[in-house]
Amino acid sequence: MRQDADPGLFGPRSVTWQLHSDPVMWIAGVRALWLQALHPVAVRGVMINSGFRDDPWGRLMRTADFVGTLSYGTTEAAEAAGARVRRIHRLLGVDDPELLLWVHCAETDSYLSVARRSGIPLTDAAADRYVDEHRTSARLVGLDPDTVPASTAGLAAYFEAARPGLAAGPDARTVADFLRRPPVKPVLVPAREVIWRRVTALAYDTLPPYAHALYGRPAPPPETVTRRLVATAGLLRRVPARLRWRLPPRHILRAVDRLGPETRPDPYAYPAPYSLSDRTAILEEPRRQYGIDGGGSTRWGTPD
Repeated sequence: MRQDADPGLFGPRSVTWQLHSDPVMWIAGVRALWLQALHPVAVRGVMINSGFRDDPWGRLMRTADFVGTLSYGTTEAAEAAGARVRRIHRLLGVDDPELLLWVHCAETDSYLSVARRSGIPLTDAAADRYVDEHRTSARLVGLDPDTVPASTAGLAAYFEAARPGLAAGPDARTVADFLRRPPVKPVLVPAREVIWRRVTALAYDTLPPYAHALYGRPAPPPETVTRRLVATAGLLRRVPARLRWRLPPRHILRAVDRLGPETRPDPYAYPAPYSLSDRTAILEEPRRQYGIDGGGSTRWGTPD
């Protein structure tokens, strides 16, 4: 890595650097929306203040740009992006720490759960490290990092405590209807039916059992969902990384150009550049079976 270059908030030795480069993160992001909608107060704020129904793709791309900036941008760019988000939260009156914590935990859990369940071979130590790393992301949106879960056990405890307050009320069902059939231009309707509906259905199916119970739409058996997710992720990963990363806003390519070619992220690398002292302690040999967190409540197994 170029010694004079700014690695950003996480850098090439972080779990975040490797994990967020994988295309399955798009499915994880949609799962986060399904999960976030189950908090009645949080989703009410979205309904009142967000233009997601008028500009759904713009909102998704802005969210992806924010996550990409935090993951791969310079420290200055990430801090500036966080400042903008905090300012918007204050202006809209959606800066309540409880609501921000729910959104943060739903995102972190979704990214981690879908990644592991899709076959990325993260050890439990790497999963804990990932959760801990994202206390930095929590700080940028306005949370005190000391109040944010720092491990998968802490994340599971948070969801267990939050579950009594969750519900699939009218606002959640509006979001669900939107996620199934977002408005698009007529020319894009076939793509929505062929591609988007499969993506959002798979994202829904990966939710934990309590979320399925609240929405009242049972998912297929967990093993079936896992197999579908592994197969879908495999297809997405067949697209060359350099081609995928050229899509706007090109955060990963810019980061590699800034830091050097050896910093190119790869969730399946072995050994991976997580630690200079013990590279194999975080990311172990692919295709070994791991327990996979299912949204703070259930553990799945990835089939060989």
